[in-house]
Amino acid sequence: MENPLLSVGLNVPFDRISAEHVEPAITELIRRSEAALDAIESAPRTYDSTLGALERATEQLELSMSIVEHLESVATTPALRDAYNAVLPNVSAFWSSIALRDGLYRALAELAGTPEAQSLEPTKKRLLDKTLADFRRQGAELPAADKEKLKDLDRELSVVTTKFSQNVLDATNAFELVIEDEARLAGLPESARAMAREAAEAKGKAGYRFTLQAPSVTAVLTYADDAALRQAIWTAFNARGTEAAFDNRPLIGKLLGLRRARARLLGFKDFADLVTDDRMAKDGRSAQTFITDLTEKSVAAFEREKQELADFASSLGAKLPLSPWDVGYYVEKLRKARFELDEEELRAYFPAERALQGAFEVAERLYGVKIEKLQGVPVWDPSVTSHEIKDESGARLGLFHVDLYPRENKRGGAWMHGLLAAVPPTPNLAVFCCNSSPPSGGKPSLLLHRDVETLFHEFGHLLHHCLSRVSVRSLAGTRVAQDFVELPSQIMENWCSEREALGLFAAHYETGAPLPEALLQRLHAVRTFRAASMQMRQLGFAAVDLALHIDYSEERDGDVIAYGNSVLQRYAASELPHDYGMLAGFLHLFSHPVGYAAGYYSYKWAEVLDADAFGRFKREGIFNESVGRAFRDSILSQGDARDPMDLFISFMGRKPDPQALLVRQGLAA
Repeated sequence: MENPLLSVGLNVPFDRISAEHVEPAITELIRRSEAALDAIESAPRTYDSTLGALERATEQLELSMSIVEHLESVATTPALRDAYNAVLPNVSAFWSSIALRDGLYRALAELAGTPEAQSLEPTKKRLLDKTLADFRRQGAELPAADKEKLKDLDRELSVVTTKFSQNVLDATNAFELVIEDEARLAGLPESARAMAREAAEAKGKAGYRFTLQAPSVTAVLTYADDAALRQAIWTAFNARGTEAAFDNRPLIGKLLGLRRARARLLGFKDFADLVTDDRMAKDGRSAQTFITDLTEKSVAAFEREKQELADFASSLGAKLPLSPWDVGYYVEKLRKARFELDEEELRAYFPAERALQGAFEVAERLYGVKIEKLQGVPVWDPSVTSHEIKDESGARLGLFHVDLYPRENKRGGAWMHGLLAAVPPTPNLAVFCCNSSPPSGGKPSLLLHRDVETLFHEFGHLLHHCLSRVSVRSLAGTRVAQDFVELPSQIMENWCSEREALGLFAAHYETGAPLPEALLQRLHAVRTFRAASMQMRQLGFAAVDLALHIDYSEERDGDVIAYGNSVLQRYAASELPHDYGMLAGFLHLFSHPVGYAAGYYSYKWAEVLDADAFGRFKREGIFNESVGRAFRDSILSQGDARDPMDLFISFMGRKPDPQALLVRQGLAA
């Protein structure tokens, strides 16, 4: 039987890959990779036969496993999940073992002492230095017994984080609320009703079916007049991962313990210090200081905004204090009252397909690239589209796939997955996924403005991946410090609110009329609406993340959920219930051995970089070709070929100014 995972390349036959291919292919690719690593240990100490060979040794395994991980995220089946779970421990053990191979570390260290190493061009020299540092962080200098402990920790971390992620998906899919009395849907826009009606019909049920998919949850919490309906959806969403069949609560404490043990085994005080060691923040306490400083600059405005919302809700007859499931509902009413901005009216100007094309055209104007749709490319679902991106000369820079809509076999959220980071002239390969409201009721998918921002955000990650022109794979694309990686994505969101950019794609789905100036002005006015509250929400996630990975002690602090909630409460817009279970569904922190754990602060860190960098576009022109080219050359094409601070300085001419973010938010003193 031919196994496509054994030799997969740029053109992935997604339609021919099945669960039965996974275990034999990954087992064989691990064997091949181990043989290649064995060969390096006895090879001459030249760049090509050591570090260059290390780059090549695991490339096929990395790509094939990335494809399996991707399919398990977007087209999972019980058989595929079982196959993925079966290979995951061995793959994790293999990756962990690389840095623990004495002969391999010796070969790299000896290479570093050769004349050739001293004269390497800067990118290859950086790769050598970073590889040696990474090997040390991965335990290369540990005694043999401790290396075995580290392998066991890494194997268990992969298993537990995968179980966490699968529990959240299963809990999400296990919930439904079917309502037959249409009177209970008062306040919900027709688009949300149509989506719920079609969801019920798809299951052979009468009435309206609500789920824990993001479009369904957002619609109910924003618009439903029925407080009991809002409470039911909010409670179920924030209880994912706490139910008996999908209980993640014990896993959180276990994960924190495993991460802490791993960090201390490697000589770090805590997990936050381990993961920030090669990032811009440099250590966990610096990240905490950054979050604390932003909190202190936001909290006074946050308290004012909470009081304003309470006063407004009270004037409409709401009972105070507001419950968590009331906040979004009254925020939307206050937004409408203050700015006369109806999100549903705005949605009509953002058909998903046009927004996607708008993102493409923005990139074409800024960076001199050309993006074209491809036909007949194998994909994992009929709704997926495929595209290629070329440079000015017509050379192919990347192939990518777009998966916009939710399905029961697809995990929630939005993300970009760089499947293949290639060395020029080989093109890069990537996918980006959203979970936008699907077409319904005979209408196309119509996006909320924040959904448009999400689409542009993920496309920004994709540009960072596909425009990479780095000469070594391990430093290419988005393989940069995590507190830098969000700059290319977050800066793209700015073009979603600029008239010159909106003119490319914001048009009424029925009439084709452009977004009216009055609506645009209201959109601009609303950008700083409750800016402190939105900032505090993100700061709360970052604060609890760092607190769990730096300060938390089960012996001293007790139940981890209760401890986490005590941190989150300071940042919450209302009193959290005693059984608030958001942490049990917090995929960013607990669905990967590292992921965004001890790194959620990166979003705010990069937002400072983004606010500052976009200031140059605002001053010189949002479609200024020379500025766009400078951003492409200084940031997007560079990957991790240079220190991220040096890259930022090369674009801006100076270090980042933290005040830029507060000014943009209207929170500057």
